[in-house]
Amino acid sequence: MANSYHFDDETPLYVISIAAQLSGMHPQTLRQYDRMGLVSPDRTGGHNRLYSQRDINRLRTVAALSAEGITLAGIVRILNLEEQLERALLEIEILRERNPSNAVVVWRPGRRSR
Repeated sequence: MANSYHFDDETPLYVISIAAQLSGMHPQTLRQYDRMGLVSPDRTGGHNRLYSQRDINRLRTVAALSAEGITLAGIVRILNLEEQLERALLEIEILRERNPSNAVVVWRPGRRSR
């Protein structure tokens, strides 16, 4: 019987030392970012952090924004807004699938039909 493993961007694979190498950061920086909520790696039974590819990509984004001079507070805000936008776009896509009509309804507040 062949083993079939499915790994996606959300699969926690990397211990902190590997995640630090892949992201170009020091392990202590990863711990700090975990405490700040910039990344949320999974935890093993022994409380070791396991990072996914999505976490690594996020850490690289944090590094790039930081290199541009953006503060950590600003980076948190940018990442939160990007997540909100991603969720909103997904919701729009779902709504379009439910109602494929191209009809547009325009509503103007304060105007009454006569």
